[in-house]
Amino acid sequence: MDALLVIFITGLISLFIGMMKKPGLALSVNLIGLSTAFLLFWNHTNYISPLKSYSGALVFNGPQLYLSLLAVLLTALVLVGGYAMQSKDKEHYADITSLMMFSLTGAICLIGFKDFFMFFIGLEILSIPVYVLVGSRKSSPLASEAALKYFFTGSFATAILLFGIGLVFGATGSFNLNEIGFAVMSGLYTPALMIAGVLLIIASLLFKVGAVPFHFWNADVYEGSTNAVTAFMSTVVKIAGFIAIFKLMKTTFGNLSDQWMYFMYAVIIASLFLGYLSGLKQTSLKRLMAYSGISNTGIGLLALMNGTETGERSLVIFLIGYGASSLILLFVSQLINEENDEISSFQGIGYKNPFLGVALLVALLSLSGIPPFTGFFGKFLLIKDVIEFHPILSIAAVISAVIGAYIYLRLILSIFSKENTAPKIALDWKIISVICICLALLTAGWMLIL
Repeated sequence: MDALLVIFITGLISLFIGMMKKPGLALSVNLIGLSTAFLLFWNHTNYISPLKSYSGALVFNGPQLYLSLLAVLLTALVLVGGYAMQSKDKEHYADITSLMMFSLTGAICLIGFKDFFMFFIGLEILSIPVYVLVGSRKSSPLASEAALKYFFTGSFATAILLFGIGLVFGATGSFNLNEIGFAVMSGLYTPALMIAGVLLIIASLLFKVGAVPFHFWNADVYEGSTNAVTAFMSTVVKIAGFIAIFKLMKTTFGNLSDQWMYFMYAVIIASLFLGYLSGLKQTSLKRLMAYSGISNTGIGLLALMNGTETGERSLVIFLIGYGASSLILLFVSQLINEENDEISSFQGIGYKNPFLGVALLVALLSLSGIPPFTGFFGKFLLIKDVIEFHPILSIAAVISAVIGAYIYLRLILSIFSKENTAPKIALDWKIISVICICLALLTAGWMLIL
């Protein structure tokens, strides 16, 4: 709870700093706030919070604590990596960073919620700032279209979610997850209301993580957003959505798995293949990442289907690899050209800029599931957990990964081609720091399994 308040208050302070039009000061204040929140989460079990008596609605244990730390770290990396481009708009820079801080507050609530009240509050605090962030590039028609599309589809998903929560309350008489879980385990619920409510809640959360058939917004919204906003959406927002759907489906509604299992079968298989197959012909990096994200969402959803107790830990490893790789790709693209994210602009960039080339190579190999990188261990653990109980899903995941590896290999060959027209890019300490931290996550993040 302390860390949550620190993040929120930092966002408020950043809003007031915006009147001074000093992007450097705003960045410094936000990083101080995020560092303080990170330390509070890190020492979560080693001190007694003065707000302990008010923290019953949020719980951070084990993987939830790791994911909170990861969300804070990734937000800091997004702010630092996006500073060079976003700070050019001195008038609105602090507003943009404040919105990210507020959205992170919602993400933390969504990671640690214990009842549907906090779940809904967290989801809306997470989502509403992102609607504004997507449209923050005012001069771009694509940004306006993306923001409008994301807002309307997101509002529709929220309506579905509220309807589902209402039905679950009608079936059990409670909003508390533990009480609902006990009612489900004991059979003390109204079956028709419960099943309908659970399916509606699943549908709304699948929208947040961008799974088929609720994926239609992904490509347009990613393309219309700035690189920093796309990075925030593909990391922090996705992490919060994944942990929320995992907590609900594997714990609260776990005993109803026979009712939603086959629906998730179809969603996972469709996501695995539609994403990468659609990405084969993409010429825009952001659109490629959007479709790649759909297939990676299919991989992540395997955590719901495993028959072991390690699903949440495997999901954490997978999200670390996916998040770090996404940041490297997006921020290197920003260095090349913020306004033009054509894949062709990567031609020869690794040959002329060895440091960026190595970073891109590691990121793409991790996304491809090549050892010894974190992306490999994340995918391997998720597939291993379901192979005994759902071999069809395992086979589909492996085939999908092969298609994805082909896409990433083409990009690697393009990056290291001897292209004389590729620019020599000057790097400052901020982007070097972001890339180095991401490389550390990709090469050592998998050690969490030890």
